[in-house]
Amino acid sequence: MRDTILTIVVVINVLCGLLVWFMPDLGNYILLTIASAFTILGVYDAFLQKKHSLLRAFPIVARLRWFFEEEREKIQQYFIEDDLNGTPINREKRSIVYQRAKKEIETVPFGTQHNVYKKGYEFVKHSIFPTDHHEVEGEHVVFGSDKCSQKYTSSIINISAMSFGSLSKNAIMALNQGAKMGGFAHNTGEGGISPYHLQGGDLIFQVGTGYFGAGKTVDGKRYFDDDVFKENAVRPEVKMIEIKLSQGAKPGHGGILPAKKNTIEISKIRSVEPFTRVDSPPGHSSFSNFHEMISFIQKVRELSNGKPVGIKFCVGNNEEIEEMIKSFSETNNYPDFISVDGGEGGTGSAPLEFTNYIGTPLLEGLSFVYKTLVKYQLKDQIKIIASGKAIDAFDVIKMKAMGADAVGMARSFMLSLGCIQARECNLDTCPVGVATQDEDLVEALVVEYKNVRVKNYHTKTIAAVKEMVSAMGKKSISDLGPKDVFRRNKAGDITSFDKIYFN
Repeated sequence: MRDTILTIVVVINVLCGLLVWFMPDLGNYILLTIASAFTILGVYDAFLQKKHSLLRAFPIVARLRWFFEEEREKIQQYFIEDDLNGTPINREKRSIVYQRAKKEIETVPFGTQHNVYKKGYEFVKHSIFPTDHHEVEGEHVVFGSDKCSQKYTSSIINISAMSFGSLSKNAIMALNQGAKMGGFAHNTGEGGISPYHLQGGDLIFQVGTGYFGAGKTVDGKRYFDDDVFKENAVRPEVKMIEIKLSQGAKPGHGGILPAKKNTIEISKIRSVEPFTRVDSPPGHSSFSNFHEMISFIQKVRELSNGKPVGIKFCVGNNEEIEEMIKSFSETNNYPDFISVDGGEGGTGSAPLEFTNYIGTPLLEGLSFVYKTLVKYQLKDQIKIIASGKAIDAFDVIKMKAMGADAVGMARSFMLSLGCIQARECNLDTCPVGVATQDEDLVEALVVEYKNVRVKNYHTKTIAAVKEMVSAMGKKSISDLGPKDVFRRNKAGDITSFDKIYFN
């Protein structure tokens, strides 16, 4: 095969040479140049390079394999997948975000494409006596236990944690401005507070294990620093503090900022060396047991002048989580909220094994945290934020029914900015300027257009939640419970969530 390919290339080259000899015009010279380049490439592939066996056996032709491998995601998304089988977020879900963000028609014709008799199909039941959706309440929630002096009233849908570094400056600005327009909160992610977060929108200041924006580097290690943290925490834009213990994409691992995305500007904000990969530690250096954690939470609350302080984790060992909540009860000191991240979560870089095989899926983790808080009589004090691939109103209703007080969304707000799920977030090559630091690509995202889309998506999703709740005959979103959501099981029977998760 190698000899055949090389023979064909050489013959074409000779023919192009003869054309130039007999008809020396520009077009033939261009053909000869192209043919000569392919001949040189073929010789190099077949005889000079020794790294790739496939190229030595199939010079030139084997390079097509690399091309299609490189473009595989796009080919699959555009030509192969249907509305329901795309992953991690299918086309139907992506489309509803685009439609709401752009205020386009979001109705669908000719009935559902879902197999309603298939195992795993989920739904809610409507009432013969629906309520007026304009009068449905419960779209806001108050954060702040009896330990908190600056309570915060938030929307039930907020932007989940995505840092400057993971996302571009234009994406961060558009998200924050959209949050301001729509009256909801924007989680900073663990990368600290950048100037692009300070566009007037409410912030949830996340403190991760790297303490970016909340600490200093000493002998190459990151430590929490009271003064650095307080400078950011007391900002009027900061409404709540979230201490990240773990996240759904890579629980127990720590954050990853690829070297290509660690620009000089980002390195200054994070106080790290530029153009180096930044790995956050897997755990906090400020505490090593639950009693120390409680002291740290109280310290953070005091340094922030009494703002609500929460913890974020993906549920792992149930016994550990119960021991933690028991410690909150026994010491009569606790966070103001718990953010429960599902193992299916994640917007940035993560090792494959952590993404696929570590961390409890959201519904199991959420129900366990809710039941444990009720068991130790802390649910009235500690609010729950749930996060894990929430896209549409049904996702919100399902999480609210399972005990969440609010829902954090990350990938859906990325989609509202124009994300096409290219899945190049870790390569710094995001084609629409959302998850890259490449200046040319970042400029593609025009803030004054995308901020409105962020606001539109939030507004219309809240409206859709109200419409679904009214169809169920309820007057408030807070009236939802696990008995209101149903799933078809393996035997084909329909079972309510209270029987599946709360027995």
